[in-house]
Amino acid sequence: MATIRLGIIGIGNQGSYYARSISLGEWPEVELTLAAVADINPARLEWAEKTLPESVARFDDTIAMLDSGLIDACVVTVPHYDHPKYVMACLERGIHVMCDKPAGVYTKQVREMNACAAAHPAVVFGMMFNQRTNCVYRKMRELVQSGKYGRVRRANWLITNWYRSQFYYDSGDWRATWAGEGGGVLLNQCPHQLDLFQWILGMPATVQASMRFGQWHDIEVEDDVTALMTWPDGHTGVFITSTGDPHGTNRFEVQMDGAQLVCEEDKLTVYELEDLEQDWMKTNKLPFGSVPGHSFEPETDGENPQHRGVLQRWAAAILRGEPLVAGGAEGINGLTLSNAMHLSAFTGKTVALPFDEDQYYNELMNRVATSRRKTGGTAVVADTGNSFAGAK
Repeated sequence: MATIRLGIIGIGNQGSYYARSISLGEWPEVELTLAAVADINPARLEWAEKTLPESVARFDDTIAMLDSGLIDACVVTVPHYDHPKYVMACLERGIHVMCDKPAGVYTKQVREMNACAAAHPAVVFGMMFNQRTNCVYRKMRELVQSGKYGRVRRANWLITNWYRSQFYYDSGDWRATWAGEGGGVLLNQCPHQLDLFQWILGMPATVQASMRFGQWHDIEVEDDVTALMTWPDGHTGVFITSTGDPHGTNRFEVQMDGAQLVCEEDKLTVYELEDLEQDWMKTNKLPFGSVPGHSFEPETDGENPQHRGVLQRWAAAILRGEPLVAGGAEGINGLTLSNAMHLSAFTGKTVALPFDEDQYYNELMNRVATSRRKTGGTAVVADTGNSFAGAK
């Protein structure tokens, strides 16, 4: 395949960003040629007609685009509930597919999507986890998983710099509703961070969450979350997030036997101990002594290509079998954390992983039934925010 002919499903803010960047030559290293776009919103198709090259076909019906023979690969950038639906439509037609985050709203539907992908192994299926391209997080994962500093003792991520005004939530009737989005800050703003949390630390064994619904805004879903997790080896982690802090923080800290890793202000700092704590403890004779050490910034490759990097690696996987940034099947992991947090808050109980997916689905559907958004339709516009945060 000399050229990969690309289609995009949904040309709201995120989809139009891809469409412009690829079709106007802003990402020359990305081995994709935009061939077609699909959207149910006439205004977005009018935008495509005015903005994109004439060679880009426009469809008001997604399946018609998938069956047109014009595309070899497709990016899915539609509201959360519809991600698995359109990914599976691509998989079943042998069309390579990249899914925007999150993989879906509930793990039960994503598990069906992953089973479909397993049945079509020749199709390259990727997830748009662009934060995995950030050299800071890549280095953090390398240090944690190398074993150099021993085991993880504790991990904390305080990410509250997602402030959103009421105007933001009022900009669409689908926003911050159980029927429209399926959740709040966990489903919209935090999928990248939840993915990174498990990508770096592994999946926990239990989740216990305190969650506030509409605490800071006139919305029905969560805008304030504090979750405690435990891992099989006994270490703990806390994940705190909110869209209500007018001046928030983004600090990811991992305490290990031999070092403390802190990611803040897009910078990784390592406080390296002179000895592993458990070894130093055996010889220490000072009642208030602490393990000596020093801090430094570890060397990285400095690369952070974000969406462009994910799409180029996807193209390379299609053309030459090179590895993806994130395989599509991995999308269920961060969503599992999100669903477990919701289920814990819904039931007031600690949730063990794997959790009862039918129970979660039923709890979610009970809320969908009384949601402010009564229609079954879904919107196509997403506020992408800044690319580093990966916000919607």
